[in-house]
Amino acid sequence: MTKNPLRRWFGRNESVTELGARQSKKEENDANTGNHSSGGDTGPTIRALKGDIASQGVDVVVNAANERLGNGAGVAGAIIKAAGPGLLRECADRYPDGCPTGEARITGGHDLPAKWIVHTVGPQWSDGTNGEPELLADCYRNSLQAAAEIGARTVAFPAISTGIFHYPREDAARVAVSTIRKFLTQSDHGINEVILVAYDCEQLTIYERFLEAEGDE
Repeated sequence: MTKNPLRRWFGRNESVTELGARQSKKEENDANTGNHSSGGDTGPTIRALKGDIASQGVDVVVNAANERLGNGAGVAGAIIKAAGPGLLRECADRYPDGCPTGEARITGGHDLPAKWIVHTVGPQWSDGTNGEPELLADCYRNSLQAAAEIGARTVAFPAISTGIFHYPREDAARVAVSTIRKFLTQSDHGINEVILVAYDCEQLTIYERFLEAEGDE
């Protein structure tokens, strides 16, 4: 598993407390507009939906980033466009060395409904024998750990690596669901809900099948 010290998630000049303070205005606005995270008393849940990852009104949206934490196609491009130019400036300022595959980095949500963005870099698919499943699991695990460290209660994930990195959808969904379920069995993370955001009906069906299968085990 990739080691991911908290100080690396926040770069060199900002702490969890400082980043949280920068989000206080957004939280106040969310409270006033009814845009807030859901929670409950029945334990953490995982659900899937078809939609736009950038429009999710959760505490943390996960970005399927590139190692430069720069502009890109697919999920990264959509999130960067929706978040506004401040996001790229923050990434460049706080993380000049980018983010290695399997690790995670945190920024503010900027113009997104989400309070924070957790950036993670998925593996490029080769043939599945070059550590791809382990690296993909690291993406989900490290993203959830980063979210937990900043007190997030709701987290939305895209289908990491299934776009231009060509990770097979079913294999990726299997890793996603199993890794998230295992993480949520811990008692100290504080996360109430994880949402798997599918970009089309085929992806949604795959997610639902694995969620049902895992739930029956």
